[in-house]
Amino acid sequence: MATDTQIRIGVMGCADIARKVSRAINLAPNATIAAVASRSLEKAKSFATANNYPESTKIHGSYESILDDPEIDALYVPLPTSLHVEWAIKAAEKGKHILLEKPVAMNVSEFDKIVVACEANGVQVMDGTMWVHNPRTALLKEFLSDSERFGQLKTVQSCFSFAGDEDFLKNDIRVKPGLDGLGALGDAGWYAIRATLLANNFELPISVTAFPGAVLNEAGVILSCGASLSWEDGRTATIYCSFLANLTMEITAIGTKGTLRVHDFIIPYKETEASFTTSTKAWFNDLVTAWVSPPSEHTVKTELPQEACMVREFARLVGEIKNNGAKPDGYWPSISRKTQLVVDAVKESVDKNYQQISLSGR
Repeated sequence: MATDTQIRIGVMGCADIARKVSRAINLAPNATIAAVASRSLEKAKSFATANNYPESTKIHGSYESILDDPEIDALYVPLPTSLHVEWAIKAAEKGKHILLEKPVAMNVSEFDKIVVACEANGVQVMDGTMWVHNPRTALLKEFLSDSERFGQLKTVQSCFSFAGDEDFLKNDIRVKPGLDGLGALGDAGWYAIRATLLANNFELPISVTAFPGAVLNEAGVILSCGASLSWEDGRTATIYCSFLANLTMEITAIGTKGTLRVHDFIIPYKETEASFTTSTKAWFNDLVTAWVSPPSEHTVKTELPQEACMVREFARLVGEIKNNGAKPDGYWPSISRKTQLVVDAVKESVDKNYQQISLSGR
């Protein structure tokens, strides 16, 4: 049963990822699923049943219909990326707050239009990057900003790959130019780029260069690529994303005094706990490794899975706006935009035969 303190969220589209986020909305203490929409009433009904939606959930047979529902505070939008700009703007114009699946748009100019609509209508927009809401991420940031244990950041390597089967590589929306045309770069690369930016305190690199050897399908959608990023003071990063390589989701960040390693940063191996490894002040001592203190593994427990932590934070922000007249938090759209900018630059570099792309002034 919804209470006055719960934010009423409508699920706009029945994508696979919406099953996970629907469960997260049910688990978040300050949110409830109020409605679901699909382009067909039957599909919306069967999705609601299959995902144990509350009996009170309204079923909408069109996206327009859920936008007009006065009993919905916010929308979760897991539609194909190519549809984001149209439907997110329509949602903002109806005063609905938006939890928008990533990548947020096909390019940054589309996302800018979404942000303009959100600002004009006083609504919150947040992207669906779940791992940043895991309690572990706050501790990663803490270590990275510790001048004694980590020092100054020098380089970050981040990758997210998984091997899609034949059916995935032929039929998934993430390999179709008219649906999720950014392919592995938009889907998996988004996470690696976000990790890199997070380690760099969201300071944009000055240049981005894709590595030769990107793999594209017959329709021109990226299935695998990598890139190097560089900053003005000499910091560097590499990212790799692929639908053609074994499941790997790693961050390695190296500073002048310490190293951070995360082996499961996107989806922790366990839902209720997440680990990372740090080492500080290591060197060679007569050709063997020595440490001030040996590398240590840190484990963070969480009562809620990270996607429910994301929904809880989104609902908290919406509640502040709805109940206390707060302004939308600009941090979330600003980091979405920076992530999208780097995605765009990698794609541009691939399209331009691996030229270096400058990001200064963007």
